[in-house]
Amino acid sequence: MAANKKRFKLKIANKNYVVIGDSTPEHMRAVSHLVNEQLTEIMSENVSREDAAVLLAINAVSDQLRKQKELDDIKDKKSHDGEQ
Repeated sequence: MAANKKRFKLKIANKNYVVIGDSTPEHMRAVSHLVNEQLTEIMSENVSREDAAVLLAINAVSDQLRKQKELDDIKDKKSHDGEQ
């Protein structure tokens, strides 16, 4: 394990996980809180934990792609504005 990597113990949907990364404890608490919140919301529709996890992953990737497109559009606009 690299020197800058840390272990984080998270409880997601009443199951314990150990995550290794270079995030701050505050960041991982926020991630854990949001994942639990979103899983709880999805699971309230009577889907299994596995299905809820897949749906949460789909939502997260979709949001990531949308944000990346927004960033790309901003960069394109800035580069076009700079050409004038």
